[in-house]
Amino acid sequence: MERGSKIRRRFAAFAVAGLVLSLSLCLSGCSVGLKDAYSLKERIPSIEASFAAEEEAAKGFASDLCVISDEGSFNPEDVTSQAGALFDLTDREVLYSKDAFEKLYPASITKVMTALIAIKYGNLEDQVTVTEDAVITETGATLCGIQPGDTLTLEQLLYGLMLPSGNDAGAAIAIHMSGSIDAFADKMNEEAKRLGATDTHFMNPHGLHDEDHYTTAYDLYLIFNEALKYPEFRTVTGSTAYTANYTNKAGESISKTWRGGNWYLTGEHETPEGLTVFSGKTGTTKAAGYCLIMAEKDTSDREFISVVLKSDSRLHLYDNMTNIISKIVK
Repeated sequence: MERGSKIRRRFAAFAVAGLVLSLSLCLSGCSVGLKDAYSLKERIPSIEASFAAEEEAAKGFASDLCVISDEGSFNPEDVTSQAGALFDLTDREVLYSKDAFEKLYPASITKVMTALIAIKYGNLEDQVTVTEDAVITETGATLCGIQPGDTLTLEQLLYGLMLPSGNDAGAAIAIHMSGSIDAFADKMNEEAKRLGATDTHFMNPHGLHDEDHYTTAYDLYLIFNEALKYPEFRTVTGSTAYTANYTNKAGESISKTWRGGNWYLTGEHETPEGLTVFSGKTGTTKAAGYCLIMAEKDTSDREFISVVLKSDSRLHLYDNMTNIISKIVK
Protein backbone atom coordinates (compact mmCIF):
# COMPACT_ATOMS: atom_id res chain seq x y z
CA MET A 1 0.00 0.00 0.00
CA GLU A 2 1.08 3.59 -0.61
CA ARG A 3 0.97 4.50 3.08
CA GLY A 4 2.98 1.44 4.05
CA SER A 5 5.69 2.26 1.54
CA LYS A 6 5.81 5.84 2.84
CA ILE A 7 7.81 4.74 5.88
CA ARG A 8 10.29 2.86 3.75
CA ARG A 9 10.72 5.96 1.60
CA ARG A 10 11.21 8.03 4.73
CA PHE A 11 14.11 5.92 5.94
CA ALA A 12 15.57 5.73 2.45
CA ALA A 13 15.61 9.53 2.48
CA PHE A 14 18.30 9.44 5.17
CA ALA A 15 20.54 7.46 2.83
CA VAL A 16 19.74 9.65 -0.17
CA ALA A 17 20.51 12.80 1.81
CA GLY A 18 23.86 11.38 2.74
CA LEU A 19 24.61 10.51 -0.87
CA VAL A 20 23.73 13.98 -2.08
CA LEU A 21 25.98 15.53 0.54
CA SER A 22 28.82 13.18 -0.28
CA LEU A 23 28.42 13.79 -4.01
CA SER A 24 28.40 17.54 -3.59
CA LEU A 25 31.55 17.42 -1.51
CA CYS A 26 33.27 15.07 -3.88
CA LEU A 27 32.52 17.17 -6.95
CA SER A 28 33.46 20.43 -5.27
CA GLY A 29 37.16 19.56 -5.08
CA CYS A 30 37.22 19.84 -1.28
CA SER A 31 38.52 16.33 -0.54
CA VAL A 32 42.13 15.68 0.29
CA GLY A 33 44.45 13.00 -1.10
CA LEU A 34 43.23 12.69 -4.70
CA LYS A 35 45.51 13.49 -7.62
CA ASP A 36 42.73 15.15 -9.61
CA ALA A 37 40.16 16.78 -7.36
CA TYR A 38 37.64 16.97 -10.18
CA SER A 39 38.06 13.46 -11.58
CA LEU A 40 34.71 11.69 -11.22
CA LYS A 41 36.35 8.39 -12.21
CA GLU A 42 38.71 8.62 -9.26
CA ARG A 43 35.88 9.61 -6.94
CA ILE A 44 33.39 6.83 -7.75
CA PRO A 45 34.76 4.42 -5.07
CA SER A 46 34.57 7.21 -2.47
CA ILE A 47 30.99 8.03 -3.43
CA GLU A 48 29.94 4.38 -3.34
CA ALA A 49 31.53 3.91 0.08
CA SER A 50 29.76 6.98 1.42
CA PHE A 51 26.41 5.78 0.06
CA ALA A 52 26.90 2.37 1.68
CA ALA A 53 27.65 4.00 5.04
CA GLU A 54 24.55 6.19 4.84
CA GLU A 55 22.40 3.21 3.84
CA GLU A 56 23.63 1.25 6.84
CA ALA A 57 22.90 4.21 9.11
CA ALA A 58 19.36 4.39 7.75
CA LYS A 59 18.89 0.66 8.34
CA GLY A 60 20.13 1.07 11.90
CA PHE A 61 17.70 3.92 12.46
CA ALA A 62 14.79 1.83 11.19
CA SER A 63 15.79 -1.31 13.11
CA ASP A 64 15.22 0.47 16.41
CA LEU A 65 11.68 1.51 15.49
CA CYS A 66 8.30 0.00 14.72
CA VAL A 67 7.63 0.20 10.98
CA ILE A 68 4.13 0.03 9.51
CA SER A 69 4.37 -2.10 6.38
CA ASP A 70 0.69 -2.81 5.64
CA GLU A 71 -2.20 -0.97 7.28
CA GLY A 72 -4.58 -3.14 5.27
CA SER A 73 -3.92 -6.06 7.60
CA PHE A 74 -5.74 -4.28 10.45
CA ASN A 75 -9.48 -3.82 10.84
CA PRO A 76 -10.30 -0.08 10.66
CA GLU A 77 -13.66 -0.73 12.33
CA ASP A 78 -11.90 -1.56 15.59
CA VAL A 79 -11.88 2.17 16.33
CA THR A 80 -14.28 4.96 15.37
CA SER A 81 -11.72 7.74 15.78
CA GLN A 82 -10.00 9.23 12.74
CA ALA A 83 -6.68 7.56 13.50
CA GLY A 84 -5.20 5.12 15.96
CA ALA A 85 -2.15 2.93 16.45
CA LEU A 86 -0.46 0.55 18.88
CA PHE A 87 3.28 -0.11 18.99
CA ASP A 88 5.16 -2.88 20.81
CA LEU A 89 8.40 -1.25 21.97
CA THR A 90 9.99 -4.54 23.02
CA ASP A 91 9.60 -6.50 19.79
CA ARG A 92 9.45 -3.39 17.55
CA GLU A 93 6.09 -4.52 16.15
CA VAL A 94 2.99 -2.63 15.06
CA LEU A 95 -0.02 -4.28 16.70
CA TYR A 96 -2.62 -1.96 15.20
CA SER A 97 -2.74 0.95 12.75
CA LYS A 98 -5.52 3.03 11.24
CA ASP A 99 -4.67 6.07 9.11
CA ALA A 100 -1.39 6.46 11.01
CA PHE A 101 0.04 8.70 8.28
CA GLU A 102 -2.89 11.08 7.94
CA LYS A 103 -2.00 14.64 8.90
CA LEU A 104 -4.20 15.75 11.80
CA TYR A 105 -4.20 18.41 14.50
CA PRO A 106 -2.59 17.16 17.74
CA ALA A 107 -4.05 19.73 20.17
CA SER A 108 -2.25 19.49 23.53
CA ILE A 109 -0.36 16.32 22.62
CA THR A 110 1.94 18.98 21.14
CA LYS A 111 3.20 19.43 24.69
CA VAL A 112 5.03 16.10 24.53
CA MET A 113 7.52 17.74 22.17
CA THR A 114 7.70 20.85 24.36
CA ALA A 115 8.48 18.71 27.40
CA LEU A 116 11.02 16.66 25.45
CA ILE A 117 12.94 19.76 24.39
CA ALA A 118 12.84 21.23 27.91
CA ILE A 119 14.20 18.03 29.43
CA LYS A 120 16.70 17.26 26.70
CA TYR A 121 18.16 20.72 26.18
CA GLY A 122 17.21 22.66 29.30
CA ASN A 123 18.20 22.74 32.97
CA LEU A 124 15.24 21.72 35.11
CA GLU A 125 16.69 23.68 38.04
CA ASP A 126 16.56 26.97 36.11
CA GLN A 127 14.58 29.74 37.78
CA VAL A 128 12.07 31.01 35.22
CA THR A 129 10.31 34.36 35.59
CA VAL A 130 7.05 34.46 33.65
CA THR A 131 6.84 37.32 31.14
CA GLU A 132 3.88 39.14 29.60
CA ASP A 133 4.52 37.23 26.38
CA ALA A 134 3.48 34.02 28.13
CA VAL A 135 -0.05 35.26 28.81
CA ILE A 136 -2.69 33.22 26.95
CA THR A 137 -5.94 35.05 26.20
CA GLU A 138 -7.68 32.60 23.85
CA THR A 139 -11.15 31.70 25.07
CA GLY A 140 -11.36 28.16 26.43
CA ALA A 141 -7.61 27.62 26.62
CA THR A 142 -6.53 25.46 29.55
CA LEU A 143 -4.19 27.21 31.97
CA CYS A 144 -2.13 26.30 35.00
CA GLY A 145 -2.68 29.79 36.40
CA ILE A 146 0.77 31.35 36.39
CA GLN A 147 1.02 35.14 36.11
CA PRO A 148 3.64 37.60 34.79
CA GLY A 149 6.29 38.07 37.44
CA ASP A 150 5.84 34.60 38.96
CA THR A 151 9.13 32.74 39.42
CA LEU A 152 9.17 28.94 39.15
CA THR A 153 11.69 26.29 38.24
CA LEU A 154 11.64 24.79 34.77
CA GLU A 155 10.73 21.48 36.39
CA GLN A 156 7.67 23.03 38.05
CA LEU A 157 6.62 24.48 34.71
CA LEU A 158 6.80 20.98 33.21
CA TYR A 159 4.23 19.77 35.72
CA GLY A 160 2.08 22.83 34.95
CA LEU A 161 2.43 21.98 31.26
CA MET A 162 1.63 18.27 31.40
CA LEU A 163 -0.87 17.79 34.25
CA PRO A 164 -3.45 20.62 33.90
CA SER A 165 -2.24 21.04 30.29
CA GLY A 166 -1.30 24.64 30.92
CA ASN A 167 -0.89 26.54 27.68
CA ASP A 168 0.59 29.38 29.72
CA ALA A 169 3.26 27.01 31.04
CA GLY A 170 4.09 26.02 27.46
CA ALA A 171 4.51 29.64 26.45
CA ALA A 172 6.68 30.36 29.51
CA ILE A 173 8.94 27.39 28.73
CA ALA A 174 9.27 28.43 25.09
CA ILE A 175 10.19 32.02 25.89
CA HIS A 176 12.66 30.96 28.59
CA MET A 177 14.45 28.51 26.32
CA SER A 178 14.35 30.27 22.95
CA GLY A 179 13.38 33.88 23.58
CA SER A 180 10.11 33.70 21.64
CA ILE A 181 7.28 31.37 20.64
CA ASP A 182 8.40 31.41 17.00
CA ALA A 183 12.01 30.56 17.80
CA PHE A 184 10.93 27.68 20.02
CA ALA A 185 8.61 26.37 17.29
CA ASP A 186 11.63 26.31 14.99
CA LYS A 187 13.44 24.22 17.61
CA MET A 188 10.46 21.86 17.77
CA ASN A 189 10.48 21.41 14.00
CA GLU A 190 14.22 20.78 13.98
CA GLU A 191 13.80 18.08 16.61
CA ALA A 192 10.89 16.52 14.71
CA LYS A 193 13.04 16.23 11.59
CA ARG A 194 15.89 14.74 13.61
CA LEU A 195 13.51 12.04 14.86
CA GLY A 196 12.21 11.28 11.37
CA ALA A 197 8.81 12.89 12.04
CA THR A 198 8.68 14.36 8.55
CA ASP A 199 4.89 14.78 8.39
CA THR A 200 4.87 17.09 11.41
CA HIS A 201 4.95 20.87 11.62
CA PHE A 202 4.62 22.92 14.81
CA MET A 203 3.63 26.57 15.13
CA ASN A 204 3.53 26.84 18.93
CA PRO A 205 4.50 24.95 22.11
CA HIS A 206 0.99 24.20 23.36
CA GLY A 207 -1.21 23.03 20.48
CA LEU A 208 -3.77 25.82 20.29
CA HIS A 209 -5.24 25.61 16.82
CA ASP A 210 -3.31 26.75 13.78
CA GLU A 211 -3.96 25.35 10.31
CA ASP A 212 -0.21 24.91 9.79
CA HIS A 213 0.23 22.98 13.06
CA TYR A 214 -0.18 19.26 12.37
CA THR A 215 1.25 15.79 12.81
CA THR A 216 0.36 12.12 12.34
CA ALA A 217 -0.23 9.20 14.69
CA TYR A 218 3.03 7.66 13.51
CA ASP A 219 5.04 10.83 14.02
CA LEU A 220 3.60 11.17 17.52
CA TYR A 221 4.84 7.65 18.23
CA LEU A 222 8.34 8.70 17.13
CA ILE A 223 8.27 11.77 19.39
CA PHE A 224 6.75 9.99 22.39
CA ASN A 225 9.17 7.09 22.01
CA GLU A 226 12.07 9.54 22.23
CA ALA A 227 10.57 11.30 25.25
CA LEU A 228 10.21 8.01 27.14
CA LYS A 229 14.00 7.65 27.09
CA TYR A 230 14.16 10.35 29.79
CA PRO A 231 13.22 9.35 33.38
CA GLU A 232 12.09 12.92 34.11
CA PHE A 233 9.48 12.68 31.37
CA ARG A 234 8.17 9.41 32.75
CA THR A 235 7.95 10.87 36.25
CA VAL A 236 6.06 14.00 35.19
CA THR A 237 3.64 12.29 32.80
CA GLY A 238 3.03 9.40 35.17
CA SER A 239 1.89 11.71 37.98
CA THR A 240 -1.75 12.39 38.83
CA ALA A 241 -1.13 15.48 40.98
CA TYR A 242 1.66 17.89 41.85
CA THR A 243 1.90 20.85 44.22
CA ALA A 244 4.12 23.72 43.11
CA ASN A 245 5.41 26.24 45.65
CA TYR A 246 6.83 29.42 44.12
CA THR A 247 6.80 33.20 44.43
CA ASN A 248 4.86 35.90 42.64
CA LYS A 249 5.96 39.32 41.39
CA ALA A 250 5.64 40.79 44.88
CA GLY A 251 7.77 38.04 46.40
CA GLU A 252 4.80 36.40 48.07
CA SER A 253 4.59 32.62 48.40
CA ILE A 254 2.17 30.87 46.07
CA SER A 255 1.07 27.25 46.25
CA LYS A 256 -0.88 25.53 43.46
CA THR A 257 -1.88 21.90 43.08
CA TRP A 258 -2.22 20.67 39.51
CA ARG A 259 -4.03 17.45 38.59
CA GLY A 260 -3.74 15.27 35.51
CA GLY A 261 -6.55 14.48 33.09
CA ASN A 262 -5.71 10.98 31.85
CA TRP A 263 -8.67 8.88 33.00
CA TYR A 264 -6.62 5.68 33.08
CA LEU A 265 -4.14 7.23 35.51
CA THR A 266 -6.81 8.90 37.65
CA GLY A 267 -8.94 5.74 37.80
CA GLU A 268 -11.93 7.33 36.04
CA HIS A 269 -11.74 4.73 33.28
CA GLU A 270 -10.92 1.07 33.79
CA THR A 271 -7.63 -0.17 32.34
CA PRO A 272 -7.81 -3.64 30.73
CA GLU A 273 -6.72 -6.38 33.11
CA GLY A 274 -3.03 -7.16 32.89
CA LEU A 275 -2.02 -3.66 31.78
CA THR A 276 -0.67 -0.63 33.64
CA VAL A 277 -0.69 2.85 32.11
CA PHE A 278 2.41 4.75 33.25
CA SER A 279 2.61 7.82 31.02
CA GLY A 280 0.41 9.85 28.71
CA LYS A 281 -0.94 13.14 27.40
CA THR A 282 -4.43 14.15 26.37
CA GLY A 283 -5.39 16.84 23.88
CA THR A 284 -8.63 18.51 22.86
CA THR A 285 -9.66 21.32 20.55
CA LYS A 286 -12.71 21.74 18.35
CA ALA A 287 -10.63 21.09 15.22
CA ALA A 288 -8.54 18.23 16.68
CA GLY A 289 -11.34 16.45 18.50
CA TYR A 290 -10.39 14.32 21.49
CA CYS A 291 -6.86 12.89 21.39
CA LEU A 292 -4.69 10.73 23.63
CA ILE A 293 -1.22 9.22 23.49
CA MET A 294 0.09 7.05 26.28
CA ALA A 295 2.45 4.28 27.33
CA GLU A 296 1.45 1.08 29.04
CA LYS A 297 3.14 -2.13 30.14
CA ASP A 298 1.98 -5.70 30.65
CA THR A 299 2.70 -8.01 33.56
CA SER A 300 6.06 -8.92 32.00
CA ASP A 301 7.05 -5.22 31.89
CA ARG A 302 6.87 -5.16 28.10
CA GLU A 303 6.18 -1.58 27.07
CA PHE A 304 3.81 -0.22 24.43
CA ILE A 305 2.79 3.14 22.95
CA SER A 306 -0.81 3.72 21.91
CA VAL A 307 -2.36 6.74 20.24
CA VAL A 308 -5.88 7.81 19.29
CA LEU A 309 -6.57 10.98 17.31
CA LYS A 310 -9.79 12.86 16.58
CA SER A 311 -12.47 11.04 18.52
CA ASP A 312 -15.83 12.78 18.62
CA SER A 313 -16.20 12.69 22.42
CA ARG A 314 -14.15 12.04 25.53
CA LEU A 315 -16.10 8.85 26.25
CA HIS A 316 -15.51 7.54 22.74
CA LEU A 317 -11.84 8.47 23.04
CA TYR A 318 -11.37 6.13 25.99
CA ASP A 319 -13.56 3.42 24.48
CA ASN A 320 -11.41 3.52 21.34
CA MET A 321 -8.20 3.45 23.36
CA THR A 322 -9.45 0.50 25.39
CA ASN A 323 -10.28 -1.39 22.19
CA ILE A 324 -6.75 -0.76 20.93
CA ILE A 325 -4.73 -1.62 24.04
CA SER A 326 -6.88 -4.70 24.71
CA LYS A 327 -5.07 -6.24 21.73
CA ILE A 328 -1.98 -6.48 23.96
CA VAL A 329 -3.58 -9.00 26.30
CA LYS A 330 -5.88 -10.87 23.89
